[in-house]
Amino acid sequence: MAEQKESSVLFSLKELMNLEENRIKEEEAEKQRRARAEAEARAAAERTARDAEERRLREEEERRRVEEQRQREEQARVEAIRHGEIEKAKAEAEHRARMEAMAAQQSHEAQLVALRSDQTKKRLKLIFGLVSAVLVLGVVGGVMAYSNAQAEHQKQQQILLAEQQRSAAELARLKSDFDAAQKKEEELRHTLESAKDEATRAKIEAELAKAKQDTETARGRVGTPRAGGGGASKPAGGAAKPCNCPPGDPLCSCL
Repeated sequence: MAEQKESSVLFSLKELMNLEENRIKEEEAEKQRRARAEAEARAAAERTARDAEERRLREEEERRRVEEQRQREEQARVEAIRHGEIEKAKAEAEHRARMEAMAAQQSHEAQLVALRSDQTKKRLKLIFGLVSAVLVLGVVGGVMAYSNAQAEHQKQQQILLAEQQRSAAELARLKSDFDAAQKKEEELRHTLESAKDEATRAKIEAELAKAKQDTETARGRVGTPRAGGGGASKPAGGAAKPCNCPPGDPLCSCL
């Protein structure tokens, strides 16, 4: 009877030990499962951040490439317009010079015909000399005036082109800063939504607040004209005349 009772006690103790071992094993398994889940969550967050950064870099590179292509096309268009205007002015000046030469020649021939009827050779020579001198002076003066006007025109066009390129580059830089600030703010918002703990959320919220401030600053710069820029100045006495030039025309007299 005593042996049976002792055997029963030993069996109960063994069962209790088995239950305790199972409990310890289950706790260890649960701890390992939680550790694996936390590691997987961290890895997923790191992959998400890395993918977002790579996507941002690709988009930034594509935006830079598109902007460079647009600037090259704009420069080519402005250069083509400038070249066309120069060629047009040159052709018009040559045409005027030919017409003036023809008119001078006709006038000279008419004067010669009139002078042939004059019996005084001395008077004929004097008039002929005066007409020749006038023609020579007129041609020389016309050529000099055309050359000076052409040089001044080209100088003004070069100054205007340089100012437009500078303004376009400055606007593109400000727009790029604004787009980058907006992009960073959006990325921080997405990262904040996936944050797991309060410390991370607080850190991301601080970065998001700064990103919002940077976005507003960049927006103000894009929407506000630069001080002391190269725009057209208004006349001191009264309102400026309306400008009918197409937008972006480098040869517009309103600029």
